[in-house]
Amino acid sequence: MIIGNQEFLEEGHTYVMGILNVTPDSFSDGGRYNHLDAALKHTEQMIKDGAAIIDVGGESTRPGHEKITDQEEIDRILPVIEKIKQEFSVPVSLDTYKAAVAKEGIQAGADLLNDIWGLQYDPAMGKIVADSGVAYCLMHNRDKITEEMDADLFIGQMKEDAKRALDAGIKKERIILDPGVGFAKTQEQNLMTIANLDRLKALGYPVLLGTSRKSVIGYVLDVPTDKRLVGTLATSAVAVQTGCMFVRVHDVKENVELIQMLERIRESR
Repeated sequence: MIIGNQEFLEEGHTYVMGILNVTPDSFSDGGRYNHLDAALKHTEQMIKDGAAIIDVGGESTRPGHEKITDQEEIDRILPVIEKIKQEFSVPVSLDTYKAAVAKEGIQAGADLLNDIWGLQYDPAMGKIVADSGVAYCLMHNRDKITEEMDADLFIGQMKEDAKRALDAGIKKERIILDPGVGFAKTQEQNLMTIANLDRLKALGYPVLLGTSRKSVIGYVLDVPTDKRLVGTLATSAVAVQTGCMFVRVHDVKENVELIQMLERIRESR
């Protein structure tokens, strides 16, 4: 898969996507990087630590978050994307579900569109992504939690999501699937999606797992947000074992080292 100016192997290696929230209210690091200098400094450190992609987000998507206008989100993300593209060679992902924001972000240099609503929020999103030719990460999401969702239903819904992207004109080789841990799921359903990453990967698309510091880790380990690194690493290990292409994380260095160790052991069989 080509993202930006770099080629990513679809088998044999798991890449780390570093999270850069330029928001004042994200659940884990809100306000830490919502100034340009701080954002660039953090980007530089994540690249040094081994991040293969930087994922820029201008609106928090935590439970109960306050939605902002398209223009406010554009004003947050545009200077950051432009500056990252000027100063670094790393591909940039834009975390948005709004077509107007996506259009501006792609023009500013975003190489991948990370859509938590999988083309379900904004009807114009599909054409913008298809016409631009950027890579597209489609996340499993629904309007509400449904108690009856099991593994078979989850996989079936992800098949429908992928078909929606194909019908919109997005090429298969540009599509990445995200199981949507933490979105419209009970905590047991969150665990179920992680446990079925192998079935999700069997659909024939690269998979991105985003569990970093999320509530499902607090649910299992009974720890606050800032104590969830070990739980995050455990889920990243599952991602490596099942052949996911990406893990989306806050703690880049630790995840890179985990992946390096696991892959080296696997190569030594």
